[in-house]
Amino acid sequence: MEGEQKSTKKYTMTVFQSSLVWFGAGVSIAEILTGTYFAPLGFTKGLLAILLGHLIGCILMYFAGIIGGRARRSSMETTKMSFGRFGGVFFAFLNVLQLVGWTAIMIYDGAGAVNELFHVGAWIWAIVIGVLILVWILVGLTNLGWINKISMAALFLLTIVLCGVIFRGSIPKPAASEAMSFGAAVELAVAMPLSWLPLISDYTREAEKPGKATLASVLVYGLISVWMYIIGMGAALYTGESDIAKVMAKAGLGIAALVILILSTVTTTFLDAWSAGISTESLTDKLKGKGRTVAAIVTVIGTIGAVLFHMDDITSFLYLIGSVFAPMIAVQIADFFFLKEDHFEEKIQVKNLVIWAIGFVLYRYLMTVDLPLGNTLPDMVITMVICLIVHLFTKSKK
Repeated sequence: MEGEQKSTKKYTMTVFQSSLVWFGAGVSIAEILTGTYFAPLGFTKGLLAILLGHLIGCILMYFAGIIGGRARRSSMETTKMSFGRFGGVFFAFLNVLQLVGWTAIMIYDGAGAVNELFHVGAWIWAIVIGVLILVWILVGLTNLGWINKISMAALFLLTIVLCGVIFRGSIPKPAASEAMSFGAAVELAVAMPLSWLPLISDYTREAEKPGKATLASVLVYGLISVWMYIIGMGAALYTGESDIAKVMAKAGLGIAALVILILSTVTTTFLDAWSAGISTESLTDKLKGKGRTVAAIVTVIGTIGAVLFHMDDITSFLYLIGSVFAPMIAVQIADFFFLKEDHFEEKIQVKNLVIWAIGFVLYRYLMTVDLPLGNTLPDMVITMVICLIVHLFTKSKK
């Protein structure tokens, strides 16, 4: 079913290019820092939570990417297939807001980490990172070519070195009293791949082979993200240090650490800013073709935010993203794969928006309940079941 919509447009993203993009998305300081939260569970239990959470999140990420790849539409354009044009604008607006937030958070984390090594001021490093992201935007996603290949090769080698620094001949410290339950840890592992649900179609829609590109993207991202979580958890367990920059400093990585921190921040944050530009094109026709300009503006705003505000704990932000976009994609999956419905030409699909609202409230409630598999999976399953039942009921009334 690849490329269901017939088009004369030439799709240029190869499977290899897609893999490189999502490798860069996975190598992230934010993911390493999130991994440190798993240390109180101990290595074995923490690893199980990381693996289980990523399995759930990446399966959902795959379905989201397939929808955009087959329909040849961006992530926010695919929402119009379930929620109508005005409904799609609503989610596009929320997505732009969260991407501005992510851009600021990523620059803030990267700048703070680099400043632990080279004390010239976090605000200066934030500006440096922001400028480099602007360079990536100027070059463009499909034109990065050798820049991306060299960057990814450098990151790959340097993260291996970092793993060696953390795990060589060390004995893990015993687990402390658990700071979070196993279910909460699973949910925190789901949160990162879940945050990419509103973005992945922005890239799979450009793929020559959307099915293979989506699978490669999700597998590469999932494996690298798990790796980043393990590095963070290992740093906290084996070195007793939750600040990854300090671990690098103690190991004397110097310039190598600088490259890891800056490149990983740039390659990940670039996707957030780029997708923010794509999402704004779904808001109004006046912004069609202005995605690159908007991406640059988002980068500038994110850089200013990183300089002015403290963003040390992002767990609440991650859960907020989950509560908005988990029920959204649940409705989309039910519509696209089971009901085979397309509401793209409708102004607004009230029925599905109401179901989404129920899923949103349910997610917030489930956050107060300790479930062994977290709350994203139960919320999405229940939302999808509601969607199917409502469809059958309304269909029988006609």
